[in-house]
Amino acid sequence: MSHDPNAEFDQSVLDKIDLSPIGALPATPAYQDALKRLYASRQVYAHADHKGGHVTARSLARSPNFHAHNLEAFIAGRVSEAELETNGSIYERYVQALAPGLRARAESLRTAVIGKPHHHRAKQGAAEVHDPLHMLFLVPGAGPNPGLPGNYLHGSVFHVGPDDTTGRWEIHIHDSEDGACIHGVPARSDALAKLEEILGCAPFHLAEIEELGFRMT
Repeated sequence: MSHDPNAEFDQSVLDKIDLSPIGALPATPAYQDALKRLYASRQVYAHADHKGGHVTARSLARSPNFHAHNLEAFIAGRVSEAELETNGSIYERYVQALAPGLRARAESLRTAVIGKPHHHRAKQGAAEVHDPLHMLFLVPGAGPNPGLPGNYLHGSVFHVGPDDTTGRWEIHIHDSEDGACIHGVPARSDALAKLEEILGCAPFHLAEIEELGFRMT
């Protein structure tokens, strides 16, 4: 049994947020104090789709992750990079899973989300020397800013360097704006293992995964 004198009220606040279609709460001191506690304990995040609204971590736990449908086979070595589901296809599945009213905004962000990994491609003079793997994934959560439509973070796994035997592998995870977490490892197998760990942790706030070796930027 909890000895926290605020526990019962905080639970009722979580229930009230979940029952509201826009995650709204009364602007009374008691509710605002409860919100501060729930945000501090990462039980509540800013709502991505309703300004001033809130969304509970427990409700986001019912939201699916989006990644290459054949990721497991790729990790096991049964399919090649060329056979991986494309980022465009992954993003399309995410868009179609959203409520119809959210899809137009998600579509407007498609190029920004999918295009980000291309900024990290290694160059040698004017020529691109390596077209590295960059694999998109989306998980429910938030960062310093709200997430994408549907309360999603977006990330990618990609290689930095002239070839797979040099350089490093990185995982970047972003909210809807400039909030980001980064993790770098020397080998692809390490990056894919970290990706599996991240997928298993969702939903989360970006600050929470610093414990997994990520750093906020």
